[in-house]
Amino acid sequence: MTVSATMVLLLVLALQVKHLVADFYLQTAYMLSRRGRYLHPGRALHCLVHILGTTLVLFVFGTPPGPLAAILLAEFVIHFHIDWGKAQIVARRSLTPEDAAYWHATGVDQALHHATYIGIAGIWAGL
Repeated sequence: MTVSATMVLLLVLALQVKHLVADFYLQTAYMLSRRGRYLHPGRALHCLVHILGTTLVLFVFGTPPGPLAAILLAEFVIHFHIDWGKAQIVARRSLTPEDAAYWHATGVDQALHHATYIGIAGIWAGL
């Protein structure tokens, strides 16, 4: 499959919109609770919402099943750990939205998620 730069950019945009919806519209209080616990089911559920969205996006973009499964597994693990890392920083420093460092941590968290989408688009373009 020949992939144009436009298609790659559209894929990144679709993944960013998916991220917006999953992180800011579909994230529940349960998913946000006890974020400092590593194996909290709420974090896993939040990551599942993300990979379901990514499944939809990549399906629309014609991703073959084998690579799709690998991408979804990698996204789940990466997203889980990015969120856990942010939770650790916020908890250990007792940060609240009133603290600049809270927003710095949030910015790094979001940048890492979007870097993941650029990586997914790069993998997709190479299929």
